[in-house]
Amino acid sequence: MSNPSSLPSGGSYTLTTEVEFAAAHRLHGYDGNCSQLHGHNWRVVIEVTGQRLDRVGMVVDFKAIRTRAREIAKELDHAYLNEVPPFDTVNPTAEHLAAYFHQALATTFDTDTYGVSAVTVWENARSAVTFRP
Repeated sequence: MSNPSSLPSGGSYTLTTEVEFAAAHRLHGYDGNCSQLHGHNWRVVIEVTGQRLDRVGMVVDFKAIRTRAREIAKELDHAYLNEVPPFDTVNPTAEHLAAYFHQALATTFDTDTYGVSAVTVWENARSAVTFRP
């Protein structure tokens, strides 16, 4: 194992992991097909950024991020999003889903040493939105 002091100092590390869930929705006020009931296999990509490493040499364990993200996704999986709070009063757009995941993850992963820097929600292979605080 090499000497950690020989590694670059300074800078930041961004960890990226993802979870998936399937859910249906419809967009109120949208002029087009998405105003009708339809579903997606959603992919949620989470980025956590930090400047310091722990005694093991990690910012935070990927497993911890995925575990919490899966808990959030499980609440939405195989659901009709328009009936799940807060999407019963807020249009369940990819933008709102990205902000929702960010807010839920930030309660656990915004600390003095690292934080949720971005959440990207893919609703299909060609269309995604990224939320950054």
